[in-house]
Amino acid sequence: MTDLTPLQDQAQALIELCIARGLTIATAESCTGGLIAGVLTEISGSSAVVDRGYVTYSNKAKNEMLGVPATLIERVGAVSQEVALAMAVGALAKSGADLAIAVTGIAGPTGGSAEKPVGLVHFGVMRRGNPARHAVHVFADLDRSGVRFATVVEALKLLHDAASRDD
Repeated sequence: MTDLTPLQDQAQALIELCIARGLTIATAESCTGGLIAGVLTEISGSSAVVDRGYVTYSNKAKNEMLGVPATLIERVGAVSQEVALAMAVGALAKSGADLAIAVTGIAGPTGGSAEKPVGLVHFGVMRRGNPARHAVHVFADLDRSGVRFATVVEALKLLHDAASRDD
């Protein structure tokens, strides 16, 4: 089990920023299985900010819940820039949120390959009215819990950056 307690200060800062700016958040999570929404909702007052969270662990869920085309997943794979961006776009389209974060990756210890190693995570972040942005990280030499924790840390940073922007 991933202990998210060390992330409470980071989550608190994000919640406070979003409250101050009148922004709401939707999460679209694959490899983290709801941990991003979980750490956010640990914070008192998060109901003013967290609109909803999608746990789209399967390809079918990505397609049905977020509108990610099955043909896209078949062509590039679920762990890809294109799918992460489509997940973020879908989360905003299906919600009333102002910000969306999407994560798709390989937490391990199995499932990796030479092209897509264990620890590879693609992020899509989007602020309503702006293009989706992509980030990618390889959290090498971490166990499954470590990859998931590192993914949540980065997702909170990306959300904070998106909430801070004025464009």
